[in-house]
Amino acid sequence: MIVAGFGGQGVILAGKILAQAGMDEGMEVTWLPSYGPEMRGGTANCTIVLSDEPVGSPVVDEPTALIALNGPSLDRFEESLAPDGIVIVNSALVERSVRRQDLVVCEASFNDLATRAGSPRALNMAALGALVRLMGTIPLEAVRGAMTRMLTETGKERFVDANAKALQEGYDAAGR
Repeated sequence: MIVAGFGGQGVILAGKILAQAGMDEGMEVTWLPSYGPEMRGGTANCTIVLSDEPVGSPVVDEPTALIALNGPSLDRFEESLAPDGIVIVNSALVERSVRRQDLVVCEASFNDLATRAGSPRALNMAALGALVRLMGTIPLEAVRGAMTRMLTETGKERFVDANAKALQEGYDAAGR
């Protein structure tokens, strides 16, 4: 899967948390970030592979899922998705609908969901919650646990509650 958006939207962190949750669940995992000057407002993305078998390469030609937190990310990755793939779209920043008819789509204002959860910066967690629900391969509790551990280990435990609430908001939104 691919998580993509503007630098500063927490794209890399969301991918790391998903990868960690996959490892915690006993899966084979790769995580490949792509950023540089993008951290200053351009686009950033990361690729995560979760598998029951050893992963031969972190490079993915036909991802099965995409979180697009901004318009350029949807433009860049929509066509590469596998048929029946999942697309999570942040409608607060993406001005168009998904064009392909063969994808499972969840469009929501993840900015608003994160704000409702207590932190506008937690939009990445809201989108991740939606992806977790639609994928159905990793329990939300595993993702919440990985997020809590990663934030605590980096001295950012003050963000755990808002991020946990945002995960739940996104998870719930994907079920509506």
